[in-house]
Amino acid sequence: MDTDEFESRQRAREYFHSLRVLPGAWAVIRLDGRSFSRFTEEHFEKPFDPRFGELMVGTAQTLLTELAGRYAYTESDEISVLLPPDFTLFGRSVEKLVSISAGIASAAFTRAAGEPAHFDARIWLGVDVTDVADYFSWRQSDATRCALNGWCYWTLRRNGSSAEEASRALTGASTSDKNELLFRYGINFAELPAWQRRGVGLWWETHQHAGRDPVRGTEVTSTRRRVRVDRELPMKTDYRELLQRLATQRV
Repeated sequence: MDTDEFESRQRAREYFHSLRVLPGAWAVIRLDGRSFSRFTEEHFEKPFDPRFGELMVGTAQTLLTELAGRYAYTESDEISVLLPPDFTLFGRSVEKLVSISAGIASAAFTRAAGEPAHFDARIWLGVDVTDVADYFSWRQSDATRCALNGWCYWTLRRNGSSAEEASRALTGASTSDKNELLFRYGINFAELPAWQRRGVGLWWETHQHAGRDPVRGTEVTSTRRRVRVDRELPMKTDYRELLQRLATQRV
């Protein structure tokens, strides 16, 4: 058997696509936990468990670092990582970006949690920083909506409602109705931790690091990078302005 011919025939049967992110486009890789509704109900408190929140922040930081992203955002069981228009990671291959990022997230979360967990991924594309601000504003709105729904649902469950009864009670309810429901149980949604209602943002910043030159025996200061984690993100216009600044700055 001709081994070269045999290998060639096998490789011809491999199926993959060569789709690449458009040159000059802003890209966001969004990752979601697979079957995390069941996973979190089995291992964490509802509606929000700080332990789970920290696992998601840690996973987001790993992704921001490994993918050389400019900004990362996490809410609920999802993470979004912003890549600048000139990124060259994996030759901008869509297949590589989604498969490897999902692998990184799954490995990072599993290692930290001590429980097997899986993520899937997709890619969003934008033309300019206005699109970027639109995207993350959209995800923050989703965070608020999910937080309100989650608090209402689990408040009803803790107070004796079945899963079906709680779901039925929220069907067709307006935002004001849901806030009023929580208020009846002594919960002011606006006073809940900001990270639950707005999500958590991560980005690079510089800082001055004090050290000592071992050769000269003198104190020295160097500029280094580190990841900033913000659990008190602004909203609306202030958030959009923050996003536009972070998207265009290089650290």
